[in-house]
Amino acid sequence: MIGIPLGWAYSNFGEWALHKYVLHDLGRHHGSFWGFHWHEHHQASRKHDMVDDEYLRSLWTWSSQTKELLALAALALAHAPLFPVAPYFVGTVWACAANYFRVHRRAHLDPKWAREHLPWHYDHHMGVDQNANWCVTHPFFDNLMGTRREYVGVQPAAGERPVAASPAHP
Repeated sequence: MIGIPLGWAYSNFGEWALHKYVLHDLGRHHGSFWGFHWHEHHQASRKHDMVDDEYLRSLWTWSSQTKELLALAALALAHAPLFPVAPYFVGTVWACAANYFRVHRRAHLDPKWAREHLPWHYDHHMGVDQNANWCVTHPFFDNLMGTRREYVGVQPAAGERPVAASPAHP
């Protein structure tokens, strides 16, 4: 049963590291496969106050949503050989991948829900510095690594983009 908390911590670290080093570092380069994250997903989210309507498209189209799902499926498949020796760990990693897609999709279709339930992810997209708040499902590794930056409900400094406070963050 130790595989469950280990799988959760591993998955949360994976969110943090992949988001920071792959989706942002590699994704900033035009032409990179990962470029969809920065050049499409972040731009749409900023332009439409967190909403990314790519999540409304069919899964049979080549879109940011499809690329995200394929990356998650590849990560899940890569862990499959460990299943016979660590079923709880692998099962938790798979559950975390499914949960990641579920909450990430909802956050970008329902900004009010995101501000209330995932303020760290809302802050990632709508805050002044989009190079912080790397975790999506839980801010554990952002807190541990010192990369959690709170913006919702915080008065912006001179010259910074204001962020609307939600009812959960007066």
